[in-house]
Amino acid sequence: MTVLVAYDGSAPARKAVEYAFDAHADEEIVLLRVVEAADGSTEAGINLLQEALRDREEKAANELADATAEIDTEDIEFRTETAVGKPEREVVSFAEEHDVDHIVIGSHGREGVSRVLLGSVAERIARRAPVPVTIVR
Repeated sequence: MTVLVAYDGSAPARKAVEYAFDAHADEEIVLLRVVEAADGSTEAGINLLQEALRDREEKAANELADATAEIDTEDIEFRTETAVGKPEREVVSFAEEHDVDHIVIGSHGREGVSRVLLGSVAERIARRAPVPVTIVR
């Protein structure tokens, strides 16, 4: 069984990683960091944008390594991956393309009007995912 954990560096995402390590210690765990790409690029700036995205992707990979260093991972097998794009789209696509069996994601805990107006990445992933999703508060 493969468990995908969406990781964005936030406190709820760290809780999701801890949950996955506790609840799925015997499973294959993949930590996915999505680097959001800027929209509206012109053709002249594509090379510059690609270089910036590579830098952001490298930074995201380093942040994942730092985050997992804080958690006891001695007996847990996991790997880290990065993707570029919109988080909800990339998490669902990764799950579909890599035979993921379960997704774990942190909740930012928005309530009321802000939740309605801003929406929730976790909710969009849960609605679109081809597999069960656990949202960790």
